[in-house]
Amino acid sequence: MIKTTMLAAFIMIAIGFASLGCAPTQPNALDQLGTVRVVIQDQPFELWIADNDDEREKGLMFITKEQMAPLPDGTERGMIFVFDRERYLSFWMKNTIIPLDIAYLTTSGKVVSIHTMAPLDERSGNYPSGKPSRFAIEVNANVYSRLGLESGTVITIPDSVLNPTS
Repeated sequence: MIKTTMLAAFIMIAIGFASLGCAPTQPNALDQLGTVRVVIQDQPFELWIADNDDEREKGLMFITKEQMAPLPDGTERGMIFVFDRERYLSFWMKNTIIPLDIAYLTTSGKVVSIHTMAPLDERSGNYPSGKPSRFAIEVNANVYSRLGLESGTVITIPDSVLNPTS
């Protein structure tokens, strides 16, 4: 009986430690963020809006594949990072546990560069915009290539994102 109890306790502890390596270590409160609908290459997206320093810093850290799964109607998920003006941008994947695509856009919505980013890649400056950009849109990896998105494509940015105070 004691051996069985000890074995059960050992298994429970081992499962607990194993799950630490797979599960996010911190929740990311996506429900607290606003969202916006955007269409990219005829594909609808619902994007969480990261429009302040804290939200942009957290981004999609710790977000799981399940949280990024398309909605039941086929709408893809993602995040739009909004900056006050165009500037050179660069992202990394600190604490981001799934691969993502990123597209950098000008104020007019023109795509200036696209990258597929590896999970947990913490090399600073690894995914630069290359040109001044005001927006970055992150989605699941390989979505942009599936849609045929390329530099020069224009994505319509909703007025609520362009002019958040109006």
